[in-house]
Amino acid sequence: MITHVEGILESKKPTQVIIDVNGIGYSLNISLNTFDVLPSKGRLRLHSHLIIREDSHILFGFADEDERMMFRELINVSGIGASTAIMILSSMTPKDVISSVDKSDVNAFKSI
Repeated sequence: MITHVEGILESKKPTQVIIDVNGIGYSLNISLNTFDVLPSKGRLRLHSHLIIREDSHILFGFADEDERMMFRELINVSGIGASTAIMILSSMTPKDVISSVDKSDVNAFKSI
């Protein structure tokens, strides 16, 4: 498992970053919440989660451990895949997700 990626921010888009780690560019899918806290350039470290499929390896990056933990919890829910989990975390913080689940606020998830 790749637990984090640390290097120089090479490219930044709302859904993806490329981090250069000693000459190797790692592409990580990110949420909008992570995008909002990233620097515009320079060195950074993202927590990560790697999903290995038959035809691809997909790396996800998170600004903090709470977001990565919530991503892992979400993808364990039946019917929620990695793309949906990233969409949820782009719209809500991990604390918002917990609060919505505690309140059984289905509408918070329907809008996503």
